[in-house]
Amino acid sequence: MKVLLIGNGGREHALAWKLRQSPRVTKLYCAPGNGGISREAECVPADLKSLEAIVALATQLEPDLTVVGPELPLQLGIVDEFTRRGWPIFGPTKAAAQLETSKSFAKEFMQRHRIPTSHYAICDSADEVKEALGRFSTPVVVKADGLAAGKGVVICKTKDEAAAVAAEMLTGKMLGEAGTRVVIEECLKGDELSFLVLSDGERVAPLVAAQDHKRVGDGDTGPNTGGMGAYSIPQLLDEQMTNWLLQHIARPVVAGMKAGGMEYKGILYCGLMMTARGPMVLEFNCRFGDPETQPIMMRLDSDLLEAIEASIEGRVSDGDFRWSPEASVCVVMASGGYPGTIEVGKKISGIEEADRVDGVKVFHAGTSVRDGAFYTAGGRVLGVTARAQNLQTAVDRAYEAVGKIQFDGAHYRKDIGAHALRK
Repeated sequence: MKVLLIGNGGREHALAWKLRQSPRVTKLYCAPGNGGISREAECVPADLKSLEAIVALATQLEPDLTVVGPELPLQLGIVDEFTRRGWPIFGPTKAAAQLETSKSFAKEFMQRHRIPTSHYAICDSADEVKEALGRFSTPVVVKADGLAAGKGVVICKTKDEAAAVAAEMLTGKMLGEAGTRVVIEECLKGDELSFLVLSDGERVAPLVAAQDHKRVGDGDTGPNTGGMGAYSIPQLLDEQMTNWLLQHIARPVVAGMKAGGMEYKGILYCGLMMTARGPMVLEFNCRFGDPETQPIMMRLDSDLLEAIEASIEGRVSDGDFRWSPEASVCVVMASGGYPGTIEVGKKISGIEEADRVDGVKVFHAGTSVRDGAFYTAGGRVLGVTARAQNLQTAVDRAYEAVGKIQFDGAHYRKDIGAHALRK
């Protein structure tokens, strides 16, 4: 089977690595891929901002299956176009992907279907923001309505700060079109959790949970990023809580989308806050998370291709996944300046040595390869991921591997998984 994987990040490297393990995958393409993915798949140039370009590429390659990694092609309607042409593809339609591409759509959907989430207000102007802020206590959260690569959420300590952030978003100066509508939300307290399910439009099957670390600095300090690391352990969710999340969040979402004429197929990522009031939805993503995919794929002991086909063909069941009881952790190594202005083109050394650490796989997020050497090509550069019998050992292995890798300006959090270890 020929498979085309769309994307170029650490998530896609983890998916490519797992898809390569399927005995039925005879050829794997990745568009456009990155330096590390080129060791797992044939990387082909692609403009992910152009639906026409992706269609032209698929026409040329004639894959038996296409797997969409990032959110932008979903927003462009890649699933609709491929389905119209009779080409098997994994992911939700443009309409269904609004759960991620529009936070206002998601909040109103959750309100209609009584899915637990924070109090909110949708604002299209500075005056509306000012009026809405009168109904919230501080701290308060300001979110860009559209896609912002994980950087469209700002926790504000004061209402003046919230008004200023919202005003900058609304002008388009901060995040472009993504911020020309904003959502004001109460700031929830608790532990964040990433809960993913596989859907075929009716049924869902849960994946193992993960916990992301979004702030750039140790101790959850500094600005939000796309994610600085994640871990996955069996203790994150017990069977009772998993069933509660399926009954009160995942299944109602899938049923509500179908009732609204927007059948949801693919991965539904529920970003949760486990509060004293119970689990609350912070956001939805309509694809695998990054960097959560890296530790989740490390724990997957069954064939990813089989699960993807079950989603497309409408036969998802609880038996679609087999999971290791071990722990896994991913530490993101980022370029200097990330999540702000970065410099690329820095030579990377030590990846081969890191890959030789027991239980470690180095996933590439933003790299290029030239004359056999790897160079930085993005904000998040590598996701150094380890699996072991317990979280402490996995953390130790991941940081041992991180210590073997060097590039100018490299920085990473030194406390990935520390919260769970303290508990």
